[in-house]
Amino acid sequence: MSSAGEFIDEKRVTWAELYFDLVFVFAITQVSGLLHHHHDWGGVARALVVFVPVYWCWVGTTVQANIRDVDTPRDRLGILAVGLAGLFMALAVPGAYEGRGVLLGAGYWAARVVLLVLLIRVPGVWRGPYGVGVLVSGPLLFVGGLLPEGPRTVLWALGALCDLAGPVVFRNRLARVAYHPSHMPERFALFLLVALGESIVGIGATAAAVRLDAAELAAVAAAFTISCGLWWQYFVYAADAMRHAVTVADSRRDVIRRVFQYGHLALVAGVIAVAVGFGETVADPRQALGAGSVALLYGGCGLYLLTFGYTRWMMFRAVSTTRIVAAVVVLGLLPVMVRLPAIVVLVVLAVLVVALNVVEHVRVGRAAAVARSTGPAAAVPTAEPAPVAPATGVAAEAPVAAAE
Repeated sequence: MSSAGEFIDEKRVTWAELYFDLVFVFAITQVSGLLHHHHDWGGVARALVVFVPVYWCWVGTTVQANIRDVDTPRDRLGILAVGLAGLFMALAVPGAYEGRGVLLGAGYWAARVVLLVLLIRVPGVWRGPYGVGVLVSGPLLFVGGLLPEGPRTVLWALGALCDLAGPVVFRNRLARVAYHPSHMPERFALFLLVALGESIVGIGATAAAVRLDAAELAAVAAAFTISCGLWWQYFVYAADAMRHAVTVADSRRDVIRRVFQYGHLALVAGVIAVAVGFGETVADPRQALGAGSVALLYGGCGLYLLTFGYTRWMMFRAVSTTRIVAAVVVLGLLPVMVRLPAIVVLVVLAVLVVALNVVEHVRVGRAAAVARSTGPAAAVPTAEPAPVAPATGVAAEAPVAAAE
């Protein structure tokens, strides 16, 4: 393969990949349902242990589609086969710690085998993350499904850690992979959009089953405002900065691993927690929430915002001050919100998210004004210190990156 730093023609998402994503719409709904029924600390940990292999199946398929031409009959069938394995995993999630553990483990192992077969012609593919999936994490999940809940959770957590460690352990080997810079940001943005869709389901499915009086409608409006605010944080500001970072990076491998594979795991987990929190708050907006429900709503939002601090540092070695401060405020309010009615909890969070977006909008406007008045050369210090081509696009990238 060519080096990671060389120029590669633009690659777009295929219809097979978009169809494949529909399986993971269902899978995220299933993980949300598991978290809804058990949202103490133990329940959160168990849901995360189940979610990681679901997410890593999607990541493995996305990387495979990124480095290969998958618009062929063989690869389309391979992607659909992984989709079937993912569907089996999704069906197993509600009973993953009961009678469906084997189905979850077998579905995951099958998906990893299919992905390895699709890449079998790549030299040394066994000695990398795809080999880890077939030889280590897949067997751990399958054997774990045969064991009681305690040992099962330990083996599954170990399998998840092995998968997550793979890109770090094989970092040097992955340096020779030629990633398509336009495809990867689009794929991960679509996955986050799937997770945000679950927040809409969390609002609508709950509201549709209760009496819709003024309080319920106000709760729906507040929850939807929060969901819109989370969407705005990513797709108005961060998405362009991430696309810019992976395009100009000296090591695309590191940006993809740190920002996309790891960073988006936290982003999606935060959105799922918020989605479950919506279901708890919209159901009865007059009642006070328990600590678990407030922790999901405010903790998920705090995690989402803090992750942008991590991604910005990984991309540009710059501090995302506004989002980190907002996350600290959100998490600091968590203990106060436990005794308040759900509608108040929602409205306060909605106000905070909207205020954050307004502040960043003002900052972006000011940065854009400076860029227009002083020229492209002066726009670079406003943004993160990433290498950019001075002749094109600098003024446009600067205000976007400055907000993130």
